Amino acid sequence: MKEATVLGLGASLAVAISPTYVNAEGTKQTKHYAMLVDLTRCLGCQACTASCKAENNVPFGVFRTWVERHEKGTFPDVSLQFVPRLCNHCDNPPCVQVCPVQATYKREDGLVLVKDDRCIGCGACIKACPYGARYFNPIKRVADKCTFCQPRVDQGLEPACVTTCVGRARVFGDINDPSSEISKRIGRKPVQVLKPALGTEPMVFYIGLDVVQVR
Repeated sequence: MKEATVLGLGASLAVAISPTYVNAEGTKQTKHYAMLVDLTRCLGCQACTASCKAENNVPFGVFRTWVERHEKGTFPDVSLQFVPRLCNHCDNPPCVQVCPVQATYKREDGLVLVKDDRCIGCGACIKACPYGARYFNPIKRVADKCTFCQPRVDQGLEPACVTTCVGRARVFGDINDPSSEISKRIGRKPVQVLKPALGTEPMVFYIGLDVVQVR
């Protein structure tokens, strides 16, 4: 991958459960899922938040994805920037490192997930996440978060938030596949990640992110 300001290669949506596939050159390759959010296209409509709630039965009062509003400039030259937030599915996830029972784990294809039957609800991973992306599920009594809609991805579908984005601000795919839409988009414009200095290597990339405003 490239550096934080012009990060990496992109990729297209995988259509098989296996984390590997044969590329155009006939070489076996491992998928690596990521998401790109183009803030110049985000309308702040919250369609992603609503569809995520419905798709994943997210309880009242907590969110797997949400949209922040940030003011830019000084009066009278003020504008709003809408910033969708979610789990960053980091390549170096601190939540995995602190889990005492290995309930939180990282799949070969990059998805960071939680095994509900193993989670003891200690909250260590929630505290360790520097992005505030985890919460305690009051119904399941376990730690919970965005999974990139893992059941949908395993069926070759896109995450619900991607399919319902009216501005087409979200793009999801395998960043190891240079022919994919996410690869092409990242290759055309500079991208940013949240809190790059932490070394977590987030797999959610942004176009047009004001890192000074968003913390």
